[in-house]
Amino acid sequence: MNETKELIQHIIDGIQEKKGSKIVVADLTQIDDTICNYFIICQGNSPSQVTTIVESIREFTRLHANSKPLAIDGLRNAEWVAMDYADILVHVFLPEPRQFYNLEHLWADAKLTEIPDLD
Repeated sequence: MNETKELIQHIIDGIQEKKGSKIVVADLTQIDDTICNYFIICQGNSPSQVTTIVESIREFTRLHANSKPLAIDGLRNAEWVAMDYADILVHVFLPEPRQFYNLEHLWADAKLTEIPDLD
């Protein structure tokens, strides 16, 4: 399994560890001129859960893939936090902003994979 796919799995594990839900992996590799190869989109139900999910992702990727995000943005209000792992951008949303920005629809020509919630 290549490093990117491994990192994606560790990110998903980090999300699921803190009960993040509605995980979608958008494969952008077949689309020209994108800023990354993958989007991982998920949500938490409160700003504190969003923050906890972000910390869990950071921990899982550090421990299991020896990888750190290049940048994290949005933690102040924790409605939409973006984590930059170069090839992978992780988006952790509250439900309302996620619905509003609807990244899945914006990238509808990407290959979207829905990861079932653990509960």
